[in-house]
Order: sequence, then C-alpha cells, then structure tokens
Amino acid sequence: MLILNAHPGHNRPLAPADAEMLGLEGARTVGRFLACRPDHRPTPLHALAGLAAELGVASIWMKDEGLRLGLGSFKALGGSYAIIRLVLEEAARQLGHAVDFADLRTPAVRRVAQAMTFGCATDGNHGKSVAAGARMVGARAAIFVHPGVSDERVAAIAAHGAEIVRVGGTYDDSVAEAARICRENGWTVVSDTSWPGYERVPLLVMQGYTAMLGEALAAMPQSPTHVFVQAGVGGLAAAVAAHFDIRFGAGRPKLIVVEPARAACIHESARAGHPVRVGHGEATIMAMLECYEPSLVAWRVLSRKADAFMTVSEEDAAHTMRRLARPAGSDPAVVAGESGGAGLAGLMRALSDPESKLALGLDESSRIFVINTETATDRARYEAIVGSAPDAAAGIV
Repeated sequence: MLILNAHPGHNRPLAPADAEMLGLEGARTVGRFLACRPDHRPTPLHALAGLAAELGVASIWMKDEGLRLGLGSFKALGGSYAIIRLVLEEAARQLGHAVDFADLRTPAVRRVAQAMTFGCATDGNHGKSVAAGARMVGARAAIFVHPGVSDERVAAIAAHGAEIVRVGGTYDDSVAEAARICRENGWTVVSDTSWPGYERVPLLVMQGYTAMLGEALAAMPQSPTHVFVQAGVGGLAAAVAAHFDIRFGAGRPKLIVVEPARAACIHESARAGHPVRVGHGEATIMAMLECYEPSLVAWRVLSRKADAFMTVSEEDAAHTMRRLARPAGSDPAVVAGESGGAGLAGLMRALSDPESKLALGLDESSRIFVINTETATDRARYEAIVGSAPDAAAGIV
C-alpha cells in the first residue's frame, strides 16, 4: 500500500543537527575514516539494464552493499564508524589533545579503548558492525539479540569477539534491555535507533552510511529521479533522504520508503502523522527490517524529506531475491538477503499498480536508485527461498 507524504512538515528544511551530521562534510569525514582502513574498497554499482527495459523505466542502478568491508551489509559503515568516533573523542578528552583516525593504533589511544565497552541490540548486521569496530580498537562489545536472530547470524557476531546477551521478545524489547544493562554497567550504547535524549550516537551511525551515497553518485552517469529505500527503524532511509536533499536541493530525487507489511512502523507513522509503535504479529522473512517503532531522528528527517511510504509482501521480497539471483539478459547476478532487495521489491510493486505508478511519476524516463543492503547472511534461509546456494564469491559472511 502506498501513502504519499501528507505530513504538515513535508519539505520543511532539515533540523540543523541532521543537516550538519548527514551533509557533505560528514560524508567527507567518513571518507577519511575509510581511507585509513586497508580492507576498504568501494562497493559495486550494478546497472540492471535488462530489468529496467522489462519494467519500462530508463535505468535501474543498484549499489551492492553485500560486499562492504567483509561484513556483508551496509551496516558495516555505521556501528564500526560510530565506535571509532567515540573512542577518538574519549581519547582526546583523556589525553588533552586532538587525535584522529591515523592515531587509532597508537598505544595511548588503544589504552583508552581497552577500558571501554560498547553495547547494542541487533537483528544481526548492526551488531556485527559494532562487534567488529570494538575488536578493531581493542574495546569490548556486548551484543543483545532476540529470538528472531538466527543462530548463523549470532555466530557471525560472536566471531568478532563480542559477548552475546540473549533477550526475550522482539527487537524493540532488546533495544530497551540493551539500554538498561549498559546504563547499569557504565557501558556506551551504540544504537542505530534513537529515543528522547539519545540522538547523537544514532546520527553518527547514520553519518557512516553516507559514504556509500557519494560512491554511488560518482559512478552514476546521471543523477536518479527516484530512490526506493528499505527501512527498519528508518536510519538508512533518513540518511539517504537527508544527504540527497543537501546535495540536490529542490532538484532532489523522489524518495520512497519501503517496509515489510508485517513490520511497517514508519508507514503507519506516516498514516498517523506522528511516530507510532505497531503491534508484533507474524514474523517477516525480512528479518533485518523487522522493527515495530521508528527511530525518532529518522522520523524527524523522513517526515520532512520522504515523498511516499509503501509496504511489500513476503512474496514480493522472495520474488526479488530469486530475480536478482537469476536475472534475464546481461544483468549481473546479485546475491541479496531477505531484506537486501526490499527497495527493488518496492519499485516492482509500484510499477505493477497503475495508481501508484501515476502518483510517483514513474515512466519511461525514470532513473531509479536502489540499494542491496545485505548479502545472504543466513545461507540456509537464502537457499530455501531462492532454491540454490549463494555464490561463495559474492561476499557472503
């Protein structure tokens, strides 16, 4: 179901803090961080020309974050980056002078990091990024997981040396428990969602995501007219919306937020006109997007800069995974996890509905940008849905 943004604040300027963190200077700071990492390579931008011709649009460009930093998802850019920034800030405070990314491996900075513990809740990918970031600087990590996180995803987090804390209930319950335990122990919460009084760290996480956008735009022959981007709590979608608004101004592409129908907290917030928590029903296969309450920072951005909100079904997501794995024509095969292709699923769903197509101004001149947010981080689920094992060369972790 498609909802156009009717929020009274639609197209209002970004809040100053959001514009500062998610703008061009923030992206340049992330770029300096990545330049210090020997494992950094820009991820591919795939031209899906065959699919674009079939769907009747000018072009579809897909940024493949399944190959990001060996962690299998765009989240590699967020949690790890936030931890590095927090360690550098604490080191500067304790040492009494400025420190930068190049100082991370110095004994003085590592001593500061070794005394720090970072905690977060996760559906899988964010926790892996936080665990990897903590390990990189010699800090500790405690990652809180709910029963919906598969054993394979938990094992991938633990492989980075993190302590795994199992919590009952949903992702949102694990967020609350992580905040409580971290507060009691004096640990630092590195969450990708925000709540009253807790905004700066989620904004740092979101700032990390902006790196992929600069890479994508530099590789695209023309700027996009439409962006279909998936959302859980909304951090990625908000980062894209804010960054593209700052880059393009009034000429920015239309941004459509895509969620699972079974966990559509931002869609329902758009319907209500304010952030709402939705009920927990049947689980969605799009496990990385199974969130029932939006990030307040993300909603603040999306209420102003998203143009529409829509949901996709379980079969939409599964069909898109299969289509990416076995493309027609000369399009490259792409390994997308259950949540990875949800943005593309939203495009395909919108183009199949004449009313949605008209409302969004989609036609043969439209240039679409989507993100494959994750590779097959759960091999068994991928094989069950796609019907074949994922390509071992596709960055699967």
